[in-house]
Parts: sequence; C-alpha cells; structure tokens
Amino acid sequence: MVISITKHQRASGLLLHITSLPSMFGIGDLGPESYQFADLLASSKQHYWSILPLSPTRLEDNNSPYQTSSAFAGNTLLISPQMLTKEGFLPKLNPKQTSTSKSEVNFVAIYPKKQLLLKVAYQTFKKSKLNTSEFETFCSQNNPWLCDYALYTALRQKTGTPWYSWPTSIKKREPQTIAHKQQQLKEEIEAEKFFQYLFSTQWHRLKKYCKTRQINILGDLPFYIAHDSADIWAHPELFSLYQNGKSKYVGGVPPDYFSSSGQLWGTPVYNWQNHQTTNFEWWIERIKHTLTLCDRLRLDHFRGFVAYWQVPAKAKTAQSGQWIKTPTNAFFETLTQTFPSLPFIAEDLGHIDNPVKQTLKQLGISGMRVLLFGLDDTKTNPHAPKNYTKNSVAYTSTHDTNPVYGWFTTEATAKQRQALLKLIGHPISKNDISFEAIKLVSSSLADLCILPLQDVLGLGSQTRMNNPSHPKDNWQWQVTKKQLTNMRIDELHDITVTVNRA
Repeated sequence: MVISITKHQRASGLLLHITSLPSMFGIGDLGPESYQFADLLASSKQHYWSILPLSPTRLEDNNSPYQTSSAFAGNTLLISPQMLTKEGFLPKLNPKQTSTSKSEVNFVAIYPKKQLLLKVAYQTFKKSKLNTSEFETFCSQNNPWLCDYALYTALRQKTGTPWYSWPTSIKKREPQTIAHKQQQLKEEIEAEKFFQYLFSTQWHRLKKYCKTRQINILGDLPFYIAHDSADIWAHPELFSLYQNGKSKYVGGVPPDYFSSSGQLWGTPVYNWQNHQTTNFEWWIERIKHTLTLCDRLRLDHFRGFVAYWQVPAKAKTAQSGQWIKTPTNAFFETLTQTFPSLPFIAEDLGHIDNPVKQTLKQLGISGMRVLLFGLDDTKTNPHAPKNYTKNSVAYTSTHDTNPVYGWFTTEATAKQRQALLKLIGHPISKNDISFEAIKLVSSSLADLCILPLQDVLGLGSQTRMNNPSHPKDNWQWQVTKKQLTNMRIDELHDITVTVNRA
C-alpha cells in the first residue's frame, strides 16, 4: 500500500544528488544504486529524497546543474548503462570500459564516454525498432520544448559555438533556414530526442519506485538558465538581450556570506514585462514540466521573484548592480491559480528584505532554515533552532556550504564553535559534531528536516558539493558503497522515530 506524505506532515529526508551515488561507470546514475538508495531512505524512515536540478550540464559551464542549456531537458549523464543493457539497447558492458580510477566524478572523461554509449544505444534503436511507439508518444507529448532543444543541441555540436555566435539567419531563427537545418540534421535531432526519451523513461521508473517506498522527491528549480541555452535562443524576447543576442544585464547577488564582492553568475536576467504580457506562460510550463519529475519543488533564489540583482553585462564584479522589482503579485496570482496547493519550498537565504518576507507569508510557502547560519548572538536570527517555525524546512548544511564537520574543523570561528557546542549542551568529540547537529535540527519545530548525506556520515570539506565563490572543481563528490553501510544510518532511523518524523 502506498501512503502519500502531505506537505505539512512532520517528516525528514536526505539530500544527495544523483551524480553523487556510487557507480561502476564514473558518475552516479539512474541504475541499481539509485533504487538501493531509495531502499536505504525507506529503511531509515526518511520520506524525502532531496536532489539538485536534473537539467543538462556542460564542461564549459563547470558542470553546474544551475547553469543549464535547457529549462526542460534532462541530464543524459544520468542515464544508466546497466538499465540500457537490461532494456536491450546496449550489449553487456565491462565497467572498466567506462569507469575512471578516481573516487570522484571525472567530468572530462565522463562526457565523451557516456556520449559514445548513447550513440550505440541510438543505433540499436534504429535497427531494432525497440519501443518505437513509446518514443513517438514521448516526442508528441513534449513537442513544444523538445523540438527546439534537439535542434539547438544538434547545431551546438555541429558548430562548437554558442547560439549568439551563429550566422544571423540561424540566430534569428528565420523559418526557411530553420526548415533547412531540420532536414540537414534530421538524424542528429532524432538522436537527441531519443536520449531525452531514455532519461525520461529511466527517471519516471525510479520516481514510481520511490512512491512505493513512501518517498517523495524534492526537486530543485534554478532561477536562471545559461545564456547559451535552447530556451534563450528560442525565446530571446523573454530575456534582457541586445539585437545581436548578447546580454544587456546579468544576474547575481551583492556581497554576501560566500563572497565579499558578491556573486556574478553571467546569466541574462529576464524581461519581466514580456513575461507578464504572455501571462508568464514560459514560467508556468517550465514549473509544470518540472513537477512531473518531482513531488515538491525548491524554488532556487526565491527572492528573485520579488526583486533581482541586475548587473551590467560588462561588469567585472557584482558590486555595481542594483535591485530591480518584478511583477510579483501578478506572477504569484498566476502561479497560485495553476498550482493551488503550492507544492514549493522557497530558497530564502541571503539578502531577504521585508517585501520577500511578506510574499512568503501571504503565500504560506515554507522557507529554509540552516543551522550553520544560526550561530551568532542575534536573538531574532531565523536560522537559530529556537526560532524555527512549523512552516519551514530545517537543514544542517546545504550543497552550497561546507558539511558540518568540514565547517567546524576548517571554517568556523571560535565563537561559532562555542555557540554550537552550547546548543548541544553536553561534552562531545569533534567526530560527533555532525550527528549532534542532526539531532538539533531533527528535534526542532520545523515540519520538514533535510539532511545532506555528508552530515549523516560525518564527512568533511573534501566532500563539499559546491563553493559558490570558486566556480571550478565543484559537483564532483561521490559516496562509496562502503560509506553507505556506516552505523550512523541505523542511528538516523532511531532519531527519526524518537523525534516523531517517521
């Protein structure tokens, strides 16, 4: 019997991106290890699997799932070779053909190896006609975004350059030129559609399995997308661009916890006036599509829906930016009409002013509370566990911070360490600091508690997923099978039951 977990039911879950799963093939994927992790979640009484965006990544964008070439497509690196073998699209594989000797993801090696396997699967599909009707149904159901994405990707691979550097007739999508390119690249376009079909099939199979284990998927929606993306090429009018396709302004944030000069993301900001003219159709379709992949959705950089930090595209740092208001009320009225249950979590970290707080309060959407940000003398600090409210999601750390142990041993000030030890309230060794932090947030009032797996396992700085102030060498961490047998997993079960999150 499948029992659904409601939005405000007291529960907890683990944060682990798919790429960080153990794998014989160099990167975590949608194969057997993902099902085993779902079983681990269920056995430890967790009801949420929190993941990072499933969108495509690229080497030139430092493999960030938040700097993606499509707001709708799936990351084909996540397609499981083992599942393709089981489905008849690949011969039996020797893992040594595809794996690397590193214990972390070696993206430079993985991209070409995965691409080669997918091409073999496509050739098998063409010859065998396996699942042809299912593939055609998938293409028909996803036609609005899939055609643009497949053509964009085929052109991108052919030219090796961003869309805004293409000849004017292609860049401007002149109908005669587009029709010619669609015919010229017919096979490459079909192959890209097939790869998206494989991703979708494998993902929805895993999601269905998670549902039988009473596990909800907590997805993640990046606020911006990469300048060099299918969406911006197909809908340039929805973004702040010059006629030649170059950015007028880019997104970021002013100086913050992560960087004294702010963060400069390089992604074009939105033309919100044009979005409003279309009744926010692109946003609604994007969110609707993403909610087919998950049960609840974390809205990254939530404050950007109220006001966003706009920086001139030629600026070297984010310090010269300014806050620009959005049509907040109109957007959220449309969102509420389309998704009345509002199955969202707001990433409300960083510079949060009263308009953002008021918007969250009016909508009733849960915000994030991060223990590592709550260790100062401010009595009203919302991240201090004593100030957590029921309608919030409590984290020990996030994918953008050090894990608790790494933070405690390499980053925290003496005052912050003392504050955390005072909250814990009894003597402990530093090896127990992560698990004690878990106990603090788990026993809080927050309806939902999300724990990065690194904190459950007590791992350090070397397992940090992302450092926002250093864009390179991120997103590489992989957990090992041996680490998943850690006794802390059993202890997590006991804590979850004790604090009534089971």
